[in-house]
Amino acid sequence: MTIDERNIEIIDDCMAQIFREKTPQERLAIAFGMWKSAKMMLTTYLRSSHPDWDERKIHEEMVKRLSHGTIRLSQMPR
Repeated sequence: MTIDERNIEIIDDCMAQIFREKTPQERLAIAFGMWKSAKMMLTTYLRSSHPDWDERKIHEEMVKRLSHGTIRLSQMPR
């Protein structure tokens, strides 16, 4: 399979086979680990890009970005 490097959503056949051999619990653990990693990297990026933001603002922006804007903590009652 030739992979078009412009399309990052395509999974390599070898990796697809590896994931097929995993149990549902193992696949869920992998997905959760990837989500935790994305959360950590985004939080670190926001802290370095916006040193004037407090932790609540950083958390709100992280939640907004990871939820693709469907969740906004600032609009929720405290």
